[in-house]
Amino acid sequence: MEEKLTDQEQARRDKLPKYEALGVDPFGKRYEWKDSIKDIRAKYGSMSEEELAANPIEVNVAGRLIAIRDMGKAAFVNVKDEYGTIQSWIGKNVIGEHDFAVFKLEDLGDIVGIRGTLMLTRTGELTIRCVEFTHITKCLKPLPEKFHGLTDIEDRCRHRYVDLIINDESKRVALLRPAIVKGIRDYCDNLGFVEVETPVLSPIAGGASARPFITHHNTLDKDFYLRIATELNLKKCLVGGIDRVYEIGRIFRNEGMDNRHNPEFTTIELYQAYGDLSDMKEWAEGLFHYVADKVVGKEVFKWHGNEIDLSKPFASKSMAEAIKEACGVDFTKQMTFEEAVALAKEHNIPLEKSWNSVGYIMQAFFDELVEPTLIQPTFIHTYPIEVSPLTKKTEDPRFVYRFELFIAGCEFANAYSELNNPFDQKERFLAQMAARERGDDEANEIDYSFLDALNYGMPPAGGIGLGVDRFCMLLSEQDTIREVLLFPTMKDEK
Repeated sequence: MEEKLTDQEQARRDKLPKYEALGVDPFGKRYEWKDSIKDIRAKYGSMSEEELAANPIEVNVAGRLIAIRDMGKAAFVNVKDEYGTIQSWIGKNVIGEHDFAVFKLEDLGDIVGIRGTLMLTRTGELTIRCVEFTHITKCLKPLPEKFHGLTDIEDRCRHRYVDLIINDESKRVALLRPAIVKGIRDYCDNLGFVEVETPVLSPIAGGASARPFITHHNTLDKDFYLRIATELNLKKCLVGGIDRVYEIGRIFRNEGMDNRHNPEFTTIELYQAYGDLSDMKEWAEGLFHYVADKVVGKEVFKWHGNEIDLSKPFASKSMAEAIKEACGVDFTKQMTFEEAVALAKEHNIPLEKSWNSVGYIMQAFFDELVEPTLIQPTFIHTYPIEVSPLTKKTEDPRFVYRFELFIAGCEFANAYSELNNPFDQKERFLAQMAARERGDDEANEIDYSFLDALNYGMPPAGGIGLGVDRFCMLLSEQDTIREVLLFPTMKDEK
């Protein structure tokens, strides 16, 4: 289908031969710039007119034109680079007729280079007095108007490249995320953990309860899964003698999309040999304090209408304790499955046909009545064994050494005292397969290579997985996951 151009788009294309007539490639070539606008403002922003005049400071910047105020034989423009915006004065009598003729072809959004000396205008604005103007790249589409042209989140996510040009907040979040991830790495590295990479393609969907994406390996003529967790391969590293190990990596789950979920997302999974759940609590709380302080520079955040305070010690309570506080039901007491079903119906707790024991119903009570109420950072520990197939049992075999960390009703981290008994692990896998046969399509498959690894001996260990996207949401104060993903998965445009 032939592209239908707007009048503005056609006008910009009509200028292309005019650039060429002036000997300028409209789509440019390498440009040797040396100064970031942020650095210019930091170094010279406080200097007076007299100081700038007495000691001329030459700068050379590159960026997009985001404002042009044409005054005939001169103009003021605003140029925006990765970290800031600065004004420049461009005069025909300074840059010459040829370069000024090139400048007169410019439109908002064009990428340009400006070399000149710093000065202050009469209003005190730090400005580059341009002595050399370079056209670098033509922008063939007009930019949206700054405050009204690109505000819908669906639109912004589909056209993130435009969103980053126009919206300073989107650029701030985009640049903050890699700084947060670096902060996570620094924290782990400082504690002696080693970062590794494990396969994205797996012959089984293991390590978590989730629906996988399936692909086909042509050479092997075999279906593979995009990984739903990095857990089992990292535990194999423990078997192999890498005692403190972690991976920051992409995870894929063929499930729903909403403000907190995207089909592909990023986690950090970390394992500490000879440790347990208490070590993971210490690691998790320390991570939040470290990155909030060192990277963001504060420990109180506005998120989902709440003021979240990371400076205080995190709360901690058992799942049974939290449920009892919410509705009076005590799951530490012995009860039959039928009694648990009756209690669920009494409290309007949804039930699934595949459930056949009390632990599933206990988890459902928590999901419905407790999780949404956990606003400040809270560790919920001691989970039912049915929903924790890779975790060590407590003294009460109905429960396991596991915690999840919740903030503002949202799960951030999931941690275990890791199961390293190969016989117990096989029984758990078999129980998961039985659940799958009853209709639970998120139940774990049996990973025989992992069972083989356990037979060589895995040291007792603490392990944790933390959602990096949600971590970034909190620390950048964004209420939807799409704001912290540069290019989130989107529904088709209507």
